[in-house]
Amino acid sequence: ALAFIEMRRRIERQIDQRTTMLAGVSHDLRTILTRFKLELALLPEGPETEALRRDVDEMGRMVEGYLSFARGDSGETPAPTNIDTFLKEIGADAERTGAQTTVTFHGEPMVKVRPDAFRRCIANLVTNSARYADTIAIAGHRDHRWLTVTVDDDGPGIPADQREDVFKPFFRLDDARNVDEGGSGLGLAIARDIARSHGGEITLADSPLGGLRVTVRVPV
Repeated sequence: ALAFIEMRRRIERQIDQRTTMLAGVSHDLRTILTRFKLELALLPEGPETEALRRDVDEMGRMVEGYLSFARGDSGETPAPTNIDTFLKEIGADAERTGAQTTVTFHGEPMVKVRPDAFRRCIANLVTNSARYADTIAIAGHRDHRWLTVTVDDDGPGIPADQREDVFKPFFRLDDARNVDEGGSGLGLAIARDIARSHGGEITLADSPLGGLRVTVRVPV
């Protein structure tokens, strides 16, 4: 028993050290990116400036992903949140990327969650779908025990034997649906961490739309 406790302590120390290092590096990179953005704002508009701005924005999204992964959501206080409203907001964001998106919700929409973290969880999943799909269906359902959110798409899907692997940080698929392409490689890992911190889970399956179905289920 003592050996097990000591092993757990060593693992916890290693995780804390890695998390602290990742947060520190990400913070330093964000400072540099802020300077880049200020310098870009002083340059004349043109194709080259626009290309540089896109690169800086992409780097910014990656750094924010690293920071989110390092921070987790343990510091945020749970609060009653209108899930129906924020699913519609996330759906509207997906529409702006060009994906035809529908949003439905059934049951009492007010659920006590960590608002920013849970929004990030669902937004990461929808953003991933929007990269590969023309059609996305977001559905929420709340009963007396569970809040369930499903994200269906008509993209290429993920092979069944790789569905657990895609939740590993920085995992890359070889086929057409390379999760978090152009991002930090942490989107799905962050989403699962958030779901589990709420006492829930994320699972992947085949979608009736022909692509991927992602299901988030947390207790209420």
